[in-house]
Amino acid sequence: MEHITVLDDRRIILGVTGSIAAYKAVDLASKLTQAGARVDVIMTGAAQRFVTPLTFQAVTGRPVYTSMWGTDTGGGLPTHIAHVGLGEGADLLVVAPVTANSLAKLAHGLADDLLSVTALAARCPVVVAPAMDGGMYEHPATQANLAALRERGVAVIEPARGRFASGLVGRGRLPETPVLLGHIRRALGRGGPLENMKVVITAGGTREPIDPVRYITNRSSGKQGYALAQAALDAGACVTLISATQQLPVPVGAVLVPVESAEAMLDAVLTYSRDADALIMAAAVADFRPAEIAQHKIKKADQDDEAPTLALRRTPDILMAIKTQRAATGHPRAVIGFAAESHDLLENAQAKLRRKGLDLIVANDITAPDAGFNVDTNRVVLIDAGGAQHPLDLTSKARVGEAVIARVAALLGTDEEAR
Repeated sequence: MEHITVLDDRRIILGVTGSIAAYKAVDLASKLTQAGARVDVIMTGAAQRFVTPLTFQAVTGRPVYTSMWGTDTGGGLPTHIAHVGLGEGADLLVVAPVTANSLAKLAHGLADDLLSVTALAARCPVVVAPAMDGGMYEHPATQANLAALRERGVAVIEPARGRFASGLVGRGRLPETPVLLGHIRRALGRGGPLENMKVVITAGGTREPIDPVRYITNRSSGKQGYALAQAALDAGACVTLISATQQLPVPVGAVLVPVESAEAMLDAVLTYSRDADALIMAAAVADFRPAEIAQHKIKKADQDDEAPTLALRRTPDILMAIKTQRAATGHPRAVIGFAAESHDLLENAQAKLRRKGLDLIVANDITAPDAGFNVDTNRVVLIDAGGAQHPLDLTSKARVGEAVIARVAALLGTDEEAR
């Protein structure tokens, strides 16, 4: 797992309480550490009934705190006031899983163990992930405690629905690690260079129907668009993701607008970019569609063994439509396009940038086997409206996304260093 910029060198307190889901917190602590965070784990006495402190120490490489009374190396604090330092020095406090009992303590300000005392001393954002059996989550007392915490600004990760250890089925299961990580990234991204900015991002290859079974599409996986959405969320943006790809996990916090055809994507882009600060057109929109869509599946026998002739028409040019809208309304304030080329990369990209009035274009050579479609890496050149070129050597699509978002922040005047 590569380092995640928004987590890199951030100090996170992970509180673990007495739920059977405590075993999932081990994976969360491990993934956070791999991503570059410094994770200090505080375990309640009940949590130690399910997982040992040594397990967390092994995956984080850091001491695990279990008692506010001892001052030794066996789970106690280095000093009698270290809980204040634990709370005040953290970038984020995450309690996952949090039981109904611990949730009640946090809601009512009780402080009878190290975790609840540290929570009162903390001055950082707080995220809680409830996990409990049976109907405990839906109980009015639990819901009232959650409402009180939300009112104080605590972020609540909604539990998943599923089967409990008791055999009952309902809402109360701790979400899987990727979901928890997404919420943590969202919490740490608040206050970033794109805070409260509205960013619209398109992703994936559109599909143009031939008949009820077949369609014309392209090789785009949507991975770069989704990486851009995550990078924008990490920068604090409000993200709308217009996607022709439905098989990728949606970044936590993004609003997904599913589309299929170029026409549907045009409608969605025009609608959601009316008041947007930035539009990033990472989708591979089909240039052509069938002139006529067959109402029924085209059968071989219907053609007397002859292959059917497929007449094509141009699909709408979304970026040209945005250019017109932008001239009339001023929105989106910044427009970024992509140029996936098989030859004359820079010349074709610069021509597209000028013709469509873009502020930035991301050019990539789709013939490279380790970059472009259906891989997790990319090699691109960022070209701005002034013609300046900013090449990025082979790197992950996540890093490309971060580089593009940094340029967006510069274009919107929110990041002085990137200008």
